[in-house]
Amino acid sequence: MIRHSLAAMAAAALTIPMAMPGVAHATEVEIDADGPVIELSIYESVTSAPDIVTISAGVTTEARTAVEAMRQNAAEMTAVISRIRALGVDEDDIQTAGINLNARYDYNRNSQQQIFRGYQVSNRVTVKLREIEETGAVLDALVESGATNLSGPSFSIENEDEAKDLARERAVERAQQRAEAYARLSGYQGVRVLSISEVIRGSGAVPQAGLRAQAIEVDAVSTPVQPGQVSTGVSIMIKYEMVGGPAAE
Repeated sequence: MIRHSLAAMAAAALTIPMAMPGVAHATEVEIDADGPVIELSIYESVTSAPDIVTISAGVTTEARTAVEAMRQNAAEMTAVISRIRALGVDEDDIQTAGINLNARYDYNRNSQQQIFRGYQVSNRVTVKLREIEETGAVLDALVESGATNLSGPSFSIENEDEAKDLARERAVERAQQRAEAYARLSGYQGVRVLSISEVIRGSGAVPQAGLRAQAIEVDAVSTPVQPGQVSTGVSIMIKYEMVGGPAAE
């Protein structure tokens, strides 16, 4: 007799405690299985229009001393952040992504030595925009305010619960249909669930090329940005037991 685990289910709902980010495990109880077992891995995704766009803006400065490089960078980054706030972006949607200070050297081929040039400071913030149609204008404004490098945009869905629920429903339906087909081909009348586990995948879109702005002359027309569609989905692992014995011919 083979022993398998059954996900505790009520009204087609799963009790799923989160053990680690992005991974959900069903609560399990032990039951007995007498028939052959089918194990299926199913992925389903749902596409929809994004409602959030994330961009990254930064400033890079160089000076002879570390103190001066930091001072210049602070002044320029303050101007960039002030412009972001002036565009109506909420304080909670602006986050510093990293500040780096590095010594800079030039290589002298004649003397084969490193010649100290000064210090470079880079400071970058990520910005979450909730008005996607304004993305192009925001990118242009950031360059005008002194941003020397941009990256993004990255599109996503703020609340993915509804999309994930639909993807989950489709995944379970497809798994059931496939398991029942295997059972019929094997001479059994049906299947019953033994265990189910799930891995949730976040929303994703076609990667966008990063932007780098250095002495860019901004045109009167805003930078075009196409949000397209993003997808979110779930992967499930389901074990079924074939039941009903060999079907009568």
